[in-house]
Amino acid sequence: MAPDDSTDDLIDGLVRSAFQVMGVLTRVGAEYDLSLTQLRVLGILRDRSPRMSDLAAFLGLDKSTLSGLVARAERRGLLTRGTSPEDKRAVVVLITEEGRGLTQRLYEEARDALAPATGRLGPGQREQLAELLEPLLSPPLAATPRPERPAPGTP
Repeated sequence: MAPDDSTDDLIDGLVRSAFQVMGVLTRVGAEYDLSLTQLRVLGILRDRSPRMSDLAAFLGLDKSTLSGLVARAERRGLLTRGTSPEDKRAVVVLITEEGRGLTQRLYEEARDALAPATGRLGPGQREQLAELLEPLLSPPLAATPRPERPAPGTP
């Protein structure tokens, strides 16, 4: 099925808004010496305690990369590891009170930084946009690797 102009306009708008939001998050995170990936981890852990393997899959990271990321956050007192209540062999990642407080500050700073853009909409429009975005975001897209593509100029 070929995309129509409205689909192209939607994709363009989503990509442009993602770039704007990522720019804000990158800047806000840098003020706290946090990468965009570290911000994503804190955001995910606000309301859940996933297994390390599930968190790695969701973020599209290998387990060793995630383990290093979690270890750095543990040293800062933002995260801790625990055992899963369902499976004592599984390791879960938990946000600490310090991490929760930092996450709240980050959210407030990102909200304030995005206010000039979101303020262009009236309250009803903001509510409508949030409702329209929900089916696009839930459930989140799987972080699956793209199939290998041949290099340009190779058959």
